[in-house]
Amino acid sequence: MREHGGPEVLELQDLERPSYEADELLIRVAAAGLNPVDTQVRSGDWVPDEMGEPPMVLGWDVAGMVEEAGDSTSGFAPGDRVFGMPRFPGLARADAEYVAAPASQIAPTPDSLSDEQAGALPLAGLTAWQALVDTAAVGEGDRVLIQAAAGGVGHLAVQIARARGAHMVGTASAAKHDFLRELGVDEPVDYSAGPVQEAVSEVDVVIDTVSEDDAGLLASLDTLREDGRLVVIAGDLTDPVKDAAARQGKRATEMLVHPDQAGLMALAALAEKRRLRVVIEESFPLERAAEAHERLESGRVSGKLLLTV
Repeated sequence: MREHGGPEVLELQDLERPSYEADELLIRVAAAGLNPVDTQVRSGDWVPDEMGEPPMVLGWDVAGMVEEAGDSTSGFAPGDRVFGMPRFPGLARADAEYVAAPASQIAPTPDSLSDEQAGALPLAGLTAWQALVDTAAVGEGDRVLIQAAAGGVGHLAVQIARARGAHMVGTASAAKHDFLRELGVDEPVDYSAGPVQEAVSEVDVVIDTVSEDDAGLLASLDTLREDGRLVVIAGDLTDPVKDAAARQGKRATEMLVHPDQAGLMALAALAEKRRLRVVIEESFPLERAAEAHERLESGRVSGKLLLTV
């Protein structure tokens, strides 16, 4: 993309194959997952300083094969299947034929995942893992609410929390409730049927992946028991929400995903045990990236969208 704007600013262009440092891998890309951050950066709605200014190559999820390995890397060799989410919130430039990535931010792809599934997993999977495990410490018997449970982060969060022994509540449209039950949701909730706090109460943890204003976050907060934990993925955790949490004896935290090799390996282990399934609603060849962006911005995706290279 040469400038911020609508999907039409995306174009195919021949670039030099990226160089790589001694501690990096050169990866031949097979698949690159599409995430809301891609459309937010493209449009200019959210562009951290670390990303710089256009022109830029988008994409953070990457799966493929090691083409070359730097002299200071260990544990990887040309021909290895790998996946990861390098450099975030800096640019990873994953929507391309080759990606240079720090070896410390990449993990081996398990045999149980295809390149397509592995390419759709890193950013959404790490977001869910870091929210549930690192931030909220979800464990056996916790009652967990996932807002937008059928989405990219949501459908993985449901399975991760379920694998940790949680009782699952998830919001989605009524048409997606069978999908939620397949994932392991015990109590599907139709978000359009009324305020969520009227349908759900006394939960231990809420992972809010969708609310972008105080009203939505306060509704999530109201579903929590005393000392419950709200983890905000989308939107900003504002002072009014923090103050409300403090008054109610609850905890509210905002988080931004970061590269995490250990987290990737934990996700791979769940996939190997058949405890984690990556759902891909549709794949697009790289030259149809603009169409994929339009599809994601429609807001009706179950699971993930993928670019194939």
